[in-house]
Parts: sequence; C-alpha cells; structure tokens
Amino acid sequence: MERTLSIIKPDGVAKGLIGEVARRFEKTGIRIAAMKMIHMTKKQAQGFYAVHRERPFFDSVTDFMSSGPCVVMVLEGDNVIARNRELMGATNPEDAAEGTIRKDFATDIEKNVVHGSDAPETAAFEIGYFFNGLEIVG
Repeated sequence: MERTLSIIKPDGVAKGLIGEVARRFEKTGIRIAAMKMIHMTKKQAQGFYAVHRERPFFDSVTDFMSSGPCVVMVLEGDNVIARNRELMGATNPEDAAEGTIRKDFATDIEKNVVHGSDAPETAAFEIGYFFNGLEIVG
C-alpha cells in the first residue's frame, strides 16, 4: 500500500472543486486517508517548495500557494503515486489528456488546480510537512 500527498490548490478551492476532485479519487478506488483545509503563509509555502528555491518560478508559485486556502490530502492505494499523477494530467493543462483534472479545470501551468507527489521520497516529505501520524487514518 502506497501513500501520496495531493493538494487542491487555491484556484481549485476558489472554483468549488473540492468535492469533484475527491470524487475522482474515490471513483477510481483511491482512498483518502487524511484531509484538511489550510491557508499557508508565504514562509510555509517557501518551506514546502524549498527544493525549487533556485528556480525562476519560486516566488510566483509561493505567492500563489499562499494566496488562499488549499485542501491537503493523504491518498492511499496500490501504485497511488502514478495513479494520482495520471488523474491530474500533465502540469501544463494544454498538454494534459482529455478527462484529467488539469485538462478539465486548470487555467495555466501554475493555476492548475492540483499538486501531487512525484515519487515515494517526495511523498514522504510532503505528507510529513502537513500531517502528523495521528491525523492519518490507515
């Protein structure tokens, strides 16, 4: 059983997509093991995206991610990292497959509704950034 982190970004929350995104996970057999709404400060967003500190989009993404509430979730299931990434679609919604979350709802490469961990090591860090063991029902 694998776990991954999923975030419904501020644009997804503002568009009222929390239920739709959760429905898509559950419809495919992905279990939500933890979920909460947060509003990151700029500093918290910078900590979460610290691996991208030297990238040109760092300030923009941390501004965006601290601009409104997000919903963070721990997803659980067999091969859930790959399955979640398939459901999300490509980072750039123009490149995303039909029927994916980003193709259906994203505005652009940054305001693309959802985030998902890309590897087991990343998932472990990201889950630990937002959740303690008591908050995850496994």
